[in-house]
Amino acid sequence: MTDNNSANDSKKNLDQKNAQHKKRMQAVKEKVDQRIDNAQEERGLIIVITGNGKGKSTSGFGTVARAVGHGLKAAVVQYIKGTWACGERSLLENAGVGFDVMGTGFTWNTQDKTQDIAAAQQVWLKNKKLLQDESIDVVLMDELTYMVAYKYIELDEVLEALKNRPVNQHAIITGRGCHRAIIDLADTVSEVQSIKHAFDNGIKAQQGIDW
Repeated sequence: MTDNNSANDSKKNLDQKNAQHKKRMQAVKEKVDQRIDNAQEERGLIIVITGNGKGKSTSGFGTVARAVGHGLKAAVVQYIKGTWACGERSLLENAGVGFDVMGTGFTWNTQDKTQDIAAAQQVWLKNKKLLQDESIDVVLMDELTYMVAYKYIELDEVLEALKNRPVNQHAIITGRGCHRAIIDLADTVSEVQSIKHAFDNGIKAQQGIDW
């Protein structure tokens, strides 16, 4: 009899927990459904991925891959990139994604500000054309934040190009230290923070993982 009572009590407690869980989840669902109902505007987004952690470019390229997978047309502009192999480029070019690459590498390698500014301006001209092209659904501007911070590209030019792009075009900007004016203009901003990084512990950057 005691065993039966214990089993009944356990079942009753389980039923109560399940009922409470269901009630909580119903409340959550109502809130989520309400947010979905309220979010009906559809237009191109400005997405900023900044911060000092690893994964900003990776996130940007992931979004480009997702867009292409859904049949959207995408283009990529890469700043602070050299002539070394780029796994994302090798993959995405085969999927019809166009790339414009600054090609000079890191500024501490070139040590030539005049050359870097000229290279940045040359690529920025192509970048601006992409931001005027209604046939391009997504434009990824990888490491653009550095060009603004170094004043290789004028902030006002960037803001104007972003504001005047086609209404349904999505713009993704990656890089550390994004200027506050770009953050204020953006629709979605994510900050990637560094908790640990293998390189800081003497582990070599590895092809296919880090680049």
